[in-house]
Amino acid sequence: MLMPQQHLFSLRLGHALREVLAEGYDRKAFLKDLIAGSTVGVIAIPLAMALAIASGVPPQYGLYTAIVAGAIVALAGGSRYSISGPTAAFVVILQPLTVKYGLAGLLLASVMAGAILIVMAYARLGRFIEYIPESVTLGFTGGIAIVIAVLQIPDFAGLTLQSVPEHFMGKVTAIVTHFPQVNLGSVLTAGFTLAMMMLWPRLKTPVPPHLPTLVLACLLGVFLSGLGMEVDTVGSRFHYLLSDGTEAAGIPPFLPALEWPWSRAGDDGQPLELSFALVSDLLPAAFAIAMLGAIESLLCAVVLDGMSGKRHSANSELLAQGLANVITPFFGGITATAAIARSATNLKAGARSPIAGVVHALVVLLGLLLFAGALAYVPMPAMAALLMVVAWNMSEAHKSVKLVKKSPGTDILVFLVCLSLTVFVDMVVAITAGVLLASLLFMKELAAITHVVDISDNRDFHREALPENWKVFKIRGALFFAPSDRIFGELAQHAQSLDGIILHMRYSSYLDAGGLAAIEKLMAHCQKKQVHLVFSAWQFQPLKTLARARGDSLSALDASFPTLMAAINEAQKRDKRNETE
Repeated sequence: MLMPQQHLFSLRLGHALREVLAEGYDRKAFLKDLIAGSTVGVIAIPLAMALAIASGVPPQYGLYTAIVAGAIVALAGGSRYSISGPTAAFVVILQPLTVKYGLAGLLLASVMAGAILIVMAYARLGRFIEYIPESVTLGFTGGIAIVIAVLQIPDFAGLTLQSVPEHFMGKVTAIVTHFPQVNLGSVLTAGFTLAMMMLWPRLKTPVPPHLPTLVLACLLGVFLSGLGMEVDTVGSRFHYLLSDGTEAAGIPPFLPALEWPWSRAGDDGQPLELSFALVSDLLPAAFAIAMLGAIESLLCAVVLDGMSGKRHSANSELLAQGLANVITPFFGGITATAAIARSATNLKAGARSPIAGVVHALVVLLGLLLFAGALAYVPMPAMAALLMVVAWNMSEAHKSVKLVKKSPGTDILVFLVCLSLTVFVDMVVAITAGVLLASLLFMKELAAITHVVDISDNRDFHREALPENWKVFKIRGALFFAPSDRIFGELAQHAQSLDGIILHMRYSSYLDAGGLAAIEKLMAHCQKKQVHLVFSAWQFQPLKTLARARGDSLSALDASFPTLMAAINEAQKRDKRNETE
């Protein structure tokens, strides 16, 4: 059992599974895992296919991801209930990557991202997820949701685009230009799917809406095709080669052979040549994948902790996600991370351990092997509608509305910047700019609340009489580089007309190099003006900083006292010595 806060630093392979087994795992728990894993596995099949298509690759690669990565993370991870596989958040990174480098480039970038995640795990960076503000996460997830929804419009409406522009406004322009080509059969199928996904939960049945919705959508597609309204399907869009060289429709009912990721098809259909230049070109995308994968998987684990009352091991989860993304591409799987919606469904369905995640992977495997032929009838508009629902859910629009209505203006600014940059520029730029902007605004607000107060006549702080022409000032707030020059500049102005100053430091808990330099500057000024400067009641961190910076010359520690009373007594002694002289 982890001690408080230990979960932030622990790192071991299979952490969650080990914890469950140590607590005791019986037949009853296994049956609950079997039910939960089967439930979420059924949901994962259409989602994995849809997310692979949205990422620019055939649907079977999404199923490979759910199978391989889903099992690896469940067995090796740090969160009991997480379900891993392809997720909507990656679409904005993977789709342009596929267009430029093909499947081979996408898989190689995934391997590189996995390696970065492993390094992050061993560097114990899992705990730093708590430093990403909600305004940033809501901003980029909202932006991702908008991009995903727009990318689904062509399949939703049955539009045929010869090429999809790289930038968002280009995509919108291309869609608007082709809108007169709307296919009524596609719109009816997609609209029916949306309606089913929204209305089915109201029946309050234990059966998730995904399976009945897709079955009925398939029947509707066949019916509309019989009326002459052709509806594009997985089978009509995607094909694969049989062992005799002939082509078959839909997805192959078998797992791919183990193969080097870069040996698969590039953007021109030919394998990529592994080189330093290629790795360098893919590195920014790999870094973005790793950062997004870390954020999403750890946010998922935090959500599950809140729902279950358990504790995850952040670094163990990062390690498992890294291993999954290194291994899965060798089996044709694309980038994977923990999926919040599927993981929450897993927990609500009664999961007790990571075994449910393994069952989920086996159900997807059985679906691929036994029902590949039936999956070929799934309409593409239905898949588009399904992804629109996913996009809406991941956007957490209710949280964004609440943030805009009730949060400070700085949080709203960060949210809007992240959302806009994600949509119109790039998600990596959005996250980087959002974190930097949030940090700067936070420092600005922190600097604003750091101030100096004259407490010379305040009897709540001291009752001793001060020497003539002496004053006591209380400093409240953090003394870092931003406010320090202002604070100590004010004190230097006061020192012009005083014989001595006592600085009461009890209410200042932080001191950095900038603050230290400002203190030394004030001490030099006071020495020049022959003004006595005394400090009292330093807190631990500032005291530690002063001790580390202490040299041969006079430092603040040499004029510091443990209490304000002791500092005032010293001031009185100095005043008496001056009178004697």
